[in-house]
Amino acid sequence: MQPLLKRINELRPQIHAALERLHIEDKQAQIQDLESQLAQPEIWHNPTFAQAQSKQLAALKSMVDPWLTLQAQADDLIELMDLDDDSLLGEFEGQIIALEKEYAVLRKELLFDGAYDDHNAILRLSAGAGGTDAQDWTEMLERMYLRWAERADMSTTVIERSAGEEAGVKSVVIEVSGAYAYGKLRSEHGVHRLVRLSPFNSDNLRQTSFALVEVLPQIDAPDEVVVDDKDLKIDVYRAGGHGGQSVNTTDSAVRITHIPTGIMVAIQNERSQLQNKETAMKILRSKLAQLQMEQHAHSIAELQAGESANWGGQIRNYVLHPYTLVKDTRTKHETNNAQSVLDGDLDGFMEAYLEAPSIE
Repeated sequence: MQPLLKRINELRPQIHAALERLHIEDKQAQIQDLESQLAQPEIWHNPTFAQAQSKQLAALKSMVDPWLTLQAQADDLIELMDLDDDSLLGEFEGQIIALEKEYAVLRKELLFDGAYDDHNAILRLSAGAGGTDAQDWTEMLERMYLRWAERADMSTTVIERSAGEEAGVKSVVIEVSGAYAYGKLRSEHGVHRLVRLSPFNSDNLRQTSFALVEVLPQIDAPDEVVVDDKDLKIDVYRAGGHGGQSVNTTDSAVRITHIPTGIMVAIQNERSQLQNKETAMKILRSKLAQLQMEQHAHSIAELQAGESANWGGQIRNYVLHPYTLVKDTRTKHETNNAQSVLDGDLDGFMEAYLEAPSIE
């Protein structure tokens, strides 16, 4: 019994230390506050806000509940083992092994120590050089991230999508909600390069295509990233494209420009001008938060002009011809199973990025 007691007594303080590092008590307080808000009927007068709060609550619970369950199971096991019943040695050992395995899985969350790692994420994919091939590549990336989110038990919402003329997409904005969504996805921020035989070329020649992936921490609370109204230029214009008669005949589209940095966000997805403005402001705050991290600025006022993310060197190469290989240029993590990666198997790349020395 003593060796087993030693193992569980070594595990308990590690669990408690993890709870402190992950600020689980603070997250519990946030959960209580959100539950209290959502219990008030008037919050549902603004369905968009209420749904955002619900998503935040679900994400927080998915972070907190596994740790609290692990802590409770360890505490309960200690109490049972204090009964000193040797006939239960085999059962106790099995439970300890299960707890140790669960802790090994959960402790990876300790790597999420960035300022916004516990936030939801906003993905913005943009086609680069390569014409139709690049737009098709961007749609392949869209599918890859949607598949990854499904595997990771995260929810996704397409906020804005601009389809290509022949195939693929010119750009798409996706909201990803779930535990440590931004912390996991920030490894994807940058240029992704594809090499393959082009399906759009009659000579079936090898083609290189590029797409830009921007990963932004979703900033829902206006007080988290304070933007001065005098720094904003807001334009309202007639929405174009699909969306129904009402969209196309009202000035519902909104374009917000942050004058000091030149960052511009345009949204026309919703029928309501107010909803489009709220979405645009959310994305603008997210872009400013990302830019603040990139420039190591102490405040938004210190930011210099420039878009978050750029078309510099690629962060990852996807080669489908004449051989198959996906390789990250920063961590050197690679795999020959390109199809699995394109089907959403990104965890290896994400973990390698988190565990690597600082490369941001």
